Amino acid sequence: MLSSKDVRIIYETLLATPGMNDEVKLNLKIPRKAVLFLSKAIEIGLLVKADHEAAGLLQAADAASLEKLQDITGDILVTAGLSETYEKINALISNGK
Repeated sequence: MLSSKDVRIIYETLLATPGMNDEVKLNLKIPRKAVLFLSKAIEIGLLVKADHEAAGLLQAADAASLEKLQDITGDILVTAGLSETYEKINALISNGK
């Protein structure tokens, strides 16, 4: 099994390869519930601690890439008409803690 340092090096190498900064257009047709799941998965993924073994890609990513990922989450929620619903769910979860 690779160490977390090795995984980070692999991800850094992949992210630095030519073409990785090229923008691509995605046309996804997914149910709104999948948008909610995806948004929450991205949110949780961005909260992963840096020392967690699954954080290799996040450690290799720069701040701009992580911010872009957050922007994408907001964009898909707005497109699906779920941004208010998502905020309300997060507020309910926060109040329940």
